[in-house]
Amino acid sequence: MTTFRSLMLVFSLIFCGAMSAAYAGTLETNPEANRSDPDFVAGKKAIERKDWKAAIEHFKAANKRLENADLHSHLGFAFRKSGDLDSAFTHYKVALGIDPNHRGTHEYLGEAYVKAGNLDKARQHLARLEEICGKDCEEYLDLARAIGKVK
Repeated sequence: MTTFRSLMLVFSLIFCGAMSAAYAGTLETNPEANRSDPDFVAGKKAIERKDWKAAIEHFKAANKRLENADLHSHLGFAFRKSGDLDSAFTHYKVALGIDPNHRGTHEYLGEAYVKAGNLDKARQHLARLEEICGKDCEEYLDLARAIGKVK
């Protein structure tokens, strides 16, 4: 019986660890809906190419069919990268209104505040990420690096 329980414990730990690792790298909270929308997919590809204008156009088109935090987070990201911080802030705030725990949005919004020179606000989002996912998650580490570069 002891061997069986030990094996079950090991299996449970491995399974739980694998599930945590799979979620840890996920920025999107609605991947099925997003993958099924051609404009959302095209917007992500435009981001990979750093074609911010095309990304914005595709995400705006996708927003006619989708309304989720992922879409607004990516739209905010594309606006931020294009230099339009006002539009970026608008979409990040919409994303957090839909999902207050959206890790990607907290990271990106914090980075927008770094770019705008508001380190206090950036640190608030860093603290929020720590609450949501701890100091070891990718989003926390990325924002911490962005803040650290300014000091």
